[in-house]
Amino acid sequence: MNSSPNYSNTNGYHRRRRQQQQQPGMSRRERVRRGSRRSRDSTDGGSSLRVCEQQQQRQHRPPCTDFDMAYFHSYAHVGIHEEMIKDRVRTETYRSAITQFQSYIAGKVVVDVGCGTGILSIFCAQAGAKRVYAIDASDIALQANEVVKANNLSDIVIVLHGRVEDVEIDEEVDVIISEWMGYMLLYESMLGSVITARDRWLKPGGLILPSDAKLYMAPVTHADRYSESIDFWRNVYGIDMSAMLPLAKQCAFEEPSVETITGENVLTWPHVVIHVDCYSVTIHELESVSTRYKFKSMMRAPLHGFAFWFDVEFNGPATTPANSYFTNLSVDNHPTDGSHRKKRTNPSEALVLSTAPEDPPTHWQQTLIYFYDPVELEQDQVIEGSVVLSQSKENRRFMNIRLEYSSGGRSYVKESVMR
Repeated sequence: MNSSPNYSNTNGYHRRRRQQQQQPGMSRRERVRRGSRRSRDSTDGGSSLRVCEQQQQRQHRPPCTDFDMAYFHSYAHVGIHEEMIKDRVRTETYRSAITQFQSYIAGKVVVDVGCGTGILSIFCAQAGAKRVYAIDASDIALQANEVVKANNLSDIVIVLHGRVEDVEIDEEVDVIISEWMGYMLLYESMLGSVITARDRWLKPGGLILPSDAKLYMAPVTHADRYSESIDFWRNVYGIDMSAMLPLAKQCAFEEPSVETITGENVLTWPHVVIHVDCYSVTIHELESVSTRYKFKSMMRAPLHGFAFWFDVEFNGPATTPANSYFTNLSVDNHPTDGSHRKKRTNPSEALVLSTAPEDPPTHWQQTLIYFYDPVELEQDQVIEGSVVLSQSKENRRFMNIRLEYSSGGRSYVKESVMR
């Protein structure tokens, strides 16, 4: 492949931050989050919530930064919660998990980390929970409290407006439930709050829903996407606008793209980038994740980039593998046949929420990292390299991505930031 003369062999650079504008395939959740960079007051003085004041003066707890405040503010927008709740794959899988583990929940104490509108907390109350602590640092907690009151559950569901790191619960809990997953699984770093809740309050042998997660990657071909974003400029109403190509490539592919693809776009079996055990993973282990991969193309096609997606499983604590703190499957490319991503009919097996291209679509879609120029592949041609995902030093909720890849005797690097 001939690399673009404007990019040499480094298929990524950081001259500027992308303007806050709607991108192809961007969901409402992403548009609202990216458009909400204002900070907000930490508490609402007139609230009827049982509010736990933030204890930021305690030095052993991480400070709440301006980036954190902007993040919390973005989740006060009703559109994000509407989109998530309307995602039936997401919401019904969580409700199924609560039903499947009702024996763990009935008569027990539950914490819902990042409760949003309170829907999962209410599901747990309906499953017979003795008490549910619904925690959210966003002002959406105000609405969650009203929803709880409207459903006559105020004696069971206690809404706490604040960060998990700051609120106080004066008892151990039996269950932690949270919908913490971001794009590419780890984006937004909300899993850290689940870990904090686990370490502060979860009883030994307690239940975490979901229990573990896997992030996958695979090479993809997507000629239609490349054509509509790049090839369009070669002939515009009979005018040669090919001079626009370098800028068009930068604007279209500089940052990761959240969009929906199908199984037909995927060129090989996926590689497991990471396997996270929520019962034992630490915050430090999530700061940087790396893996090496090796693929063999199943067909002759242009390689346009890599797609990432994830699964989460809902397992009881008894089925959690011992000494499986944080599995990074970086040595071998373990192909999968896709069967493990399905919801099992056998209740003794794990319930799975999948965002894979061949499964029903979700609001997470898939995350694609496009190359500025495609690589022409022959059938059985090898693509190998490495990927590093790390929390941004600018803002830990952002993700730095360094992707190295080689094929046909040429090597490339693509660096990007997921903001």
